[in-house]
Amino acid sequence: MLTKRDMSAGDSDETSEVPFATIVGNGRIGSTLAKAGNCLVLGRNDNIDENGKGPILIATRNDALDGIIEKCPDSRKSDLVFLQNGYLNAYLDKKGLLDNSQVLLYLSVTAMGAEAVDGVTAYNPEGLTAATGIHAEAFARRLSNLGLRCNVIDAESFKPAMFEKLSWISVFMLVGAAKGCKSVGQAGLEHSGLVEELINELTAAVEKKEAIKFPEGTVPRLNAYTDVVANFPAAVKEFAWRNKYFFDLGDEEVPIHNTLLRECQDGGLLDFSLE
Repeated sequence: MLTKRDMSAGDSDETSEVPFATIVGNGRIGSTLAKAGNCLVLGRNDNIDENGKGPILIATRNDALDGIIEKCPDSRKSDLVFLQNGYLNAYLDKKGLLDNSQVLLYLSVTAMGAEAVDGVTAYNPEGLTAATGIHAEAFARRLSNLGLRCNVIDAESFKPAMFEKLSWISVFMLVGAAKGCKSVGQAGLEHSGLVEELINELTAAVEKKEAIKFPEGTVPRLNAYTDVVANFPAAVKEFAWRNKYFFDLGDEEVPIHNTLLRECQDGGLLDFSLE
């Protein structure tokens, strides 16, 4: 599958300033990004032009990454931009791609063609989506064309921001699943004390292991984002990319997190084994 999205003569000046991008993936996120125009949309099995230029935005699930990277010409691998949820650093390091552009995508697209819900909150009116790397500015301009916010930050700032987002998806999904909540909003509302305790536990453990410091306001920042996507279903998924990082820190460092995970396993709520 290959689709070229060109700009017409009727496009605005703002649209014409969007840098060209190759978008791999035509699902909810990929299709949303393509609405900004000036792009080539590929399926995950399509070939990437070795003579092409510009960012290659990978808008697929994590399980498609191996195939996309393997098929990408060596001359274009530095152009790969990773938009996936979860902890990617160890994976990218093994692939020799740790210095590639990455995006923390704080937005939700509930269905194909639906309007994107931006990560703009009362606590962070500037938005929470962030990008780093050589193609960060180009990505931010693409989102801006769609009326969405994106903060361009350096690698040093990106690392705690990445772990903060990892904490959000790991905490609210886990608490929600363990306590029988249907949504992350319900988890945050009915179990706010546990949510705060778990966020603090994870951030302290990450600061110790990674020798980084989180900016002030992690708990209210993540709570405010939960209010924006309150109806998002609560379930522990993609363990290898999300909660596994924290689970592997050990029971001494993250006792609440690991106890909740084992409770979910004992209750038959996980489709994977913790062992």
